[in-house]
Amino acid sequence: MTLSALDFVVASKKSEIAGLQQLLNMSELVGVISQLIHVLQRERGTANIFLCSQGQYFGERLNERASQVQLAVQALMSRLSELDKSGQSLANGSRLFSLIATVLHSLSTLPALRQQIASQTITQPEAMRHFNDVIHNHLSLVYEAADSSVDPLIARALLAMFSFMQGKELAAQERALGAAGFAARHFDDAAHQQLLAMIDGQERCFQTFCEFADPGCLAFWQQLNEVDSSEFERFRRVACTRATPTGEATDVALRWFEVTTARIDGMKKLEDLLEKAVMACCRTRLVEAENSLVQQQQNIAELDLPVAQTQTHYAVFMAYPPAGETSERFQTGGMSPQLGRSILALVEQQSRQLQALDAELAGLRASLSERKVIERAKGLLMQHHGLTEPQAHKTLRDMAMNQNKKLAEIAEAMLAVANLLTAKPTDL
Repeated sequence: MTLSALDFVVASKKSEIAGLQQLLNMSELVGVISQLIHVLQRERGTANIFLCSQGQYFGERLNERASQVQLAVQALMSRLSELDKSGQSLANGSRLFSLIATVLHSLSTLPALRQQIASQTITQPEAMRHFNDVIHNHLSLVYEAADSSVDPLIARALLAMFSFMQGKELAAQERALGAAGFAARHFDDAAHQQLLAMIDGQERCFQTFCEFADPGCLAFWQQLNEVDSSEFERFRRVACTRATPTGEATDVALRWFEVTTARIDGMKKLEDLLEKAVMACCRTRLVEAENSLVQQQQNIAELDLPVAQTQTHYAVFMAYPPAGETSERFQTGGMSPQLGRSILALVEQQSRQLQALDAELAGLRASLSERKVIERAKGLLMQHHGLTEPQAHKTLRDMAMNQNKKLAEIAEAMLAVANLLTAKPTDL
């Protein structure tokens, strides 16, 4: 049996549909992770106030926050159980499963952490670092979903959501750092530098979000920014200038926590809107691809191929013409010229659609690739030098400025050195 070009035109469209279905599944996973990160941020904030107040405040909330996290973990487990663990249906299965394993391991460390917090046998900075690492692992999984997208519209929506989630996480870390500083009535040099880095990091993330977000989400972000934030800015100014706050230390810390929590809860509403935008993109593109397949099959049926050819006992060997060449040079295997041109038109239409998607995705791929390299380099600095995300970014940025190179170039060089140091002698 000889296959025709039309067999592979249809196969191409079916493959596109399968890829979009995979993206829809991944987007649903991202939504579950988004909720889990939010309740983890709540638990971290509650534990932070509990430890900063030497157990005087929020002790009664610890179990409630842990229960909320557990419910979100169960939702994650349910979603993960639906994944094809063979990896055959996932283009990025190896890295995705590795990240999932890291996430699940980090979640398994939370019970011991909660015991240490309840008994106050762990310091506030140590507890925050532990929570930060757990949340960072979850964000890495979201980034992998954005990086695996083969559709430009969905890639933009995922990148907007990831960037905003990252900015929201830095806002939550700022809440914890500020609460500790106000409770102590003092921001030391390290805390002051961390605070400035977190504020700068938020701006970076929100700028990227604005670059890729849809108009509806941008309008909602503008509404959030128009809400009266004078009290929040006053607190920030006190912290950044290292002025001594007025009032009782605990009262000031609790008020800061309330103000920043209201800000973060507002961000969660936008995060939910971004999740809906991602899902809408996936479903829209999936419907478009399925309708296109139906239309394609109708067009093929209307070609009125001879019986022998409908039984696939024919051959049409074609590819879309290179730039500058016409399609007349392609042969139609002895068919009538009109029928051959009709088949060729279907092949070329499919090829043009794929080329248009590739061209649009190329720019996003370059942007995603740079961000992925930078994120991996920051991860190395955080893992081996105990830096926070803002500190790791600042380290890379300072190195780039000192060497007059791009941030991505410094990140690539760092990863290359790391790979060299971890390689076995037989690999060199």
